[in-house]
Amino acid sequence: MKTYLSVYYLIQFCGHSWIFTNMTARLLFFGKDSFADTFYAIGLVMQACQLLSVLELLHILMGVEQQAFLPKFSQVTERLVILFMVITSQEEVQSKCVVCVLFFLWNLWDVIRYPYLLLSAVGIDYPALTWLYHSVWIPVHPLSLLAEVYTVYESLPFFEVLGTFCYKMSLPFAVSIHFPYILKVYLALLPAGVLYTCSHFYSERKLYLKQQELKLKVK
Repeated sequence: MKTYLSVYYLIQFCGHSWIFTNMTARLLFFGKDSFADTFYAIGLVMQACQLLSVLELLHILMGVEQQAFLPKFSQVTERLVILFMVITSQEEVQSKCVVCVLFFLWNLWDVIRYPYLLLSAVGIDYPALTWLYHSVWIPVHPLSLLAEVYTVYESLPFFEVLGTFCYKMSLPFAVSIHFPYILKVYLALLPAGVLYTCSHFYSERKLYLKQQELKLKVK
């Protein structure tokens, strides 16, 4: 299982590193002009990495990974909804600047998270990386929440006009599904999910800091 997890984390790290490096290089060379076609440049790899992350839920359920399920479920589903149902489904949203910001924040966290998990899987503790893992989420997750909320907000007019994912079903009674209403409910629930995830990371950070204090006292 260690070998399998190591290969999985390595694949994810390579994918997110490629995205992060590509975005950074494009920003340095093309500046603001790179925002418009960010999704076209890295969208396919981003989709592959996020779909692959569903395996992490199975890892926890099968006992392969020892992590809390609900925070992971919240993070994975949150990204899938934003990426596939909001960004991928609306071509007009894909060229928005906020999409570039959101992808940058997601991948900034993942290029730290996956190497940390990879080293943990093989029993290696790299202090600098461990500190980054327990610290970088503090600015990244709230900023990601703001970017996600703004992305959904920017997409609402396009869903209203185009009627994407809006259906009328003829059951024993007429049922109408208006997707913008669902997105508005999702907007209200999104901060709660991110707050729950952050509280989990905060608990992990407290435990990490206590362990560091104990190590210093022993020395």
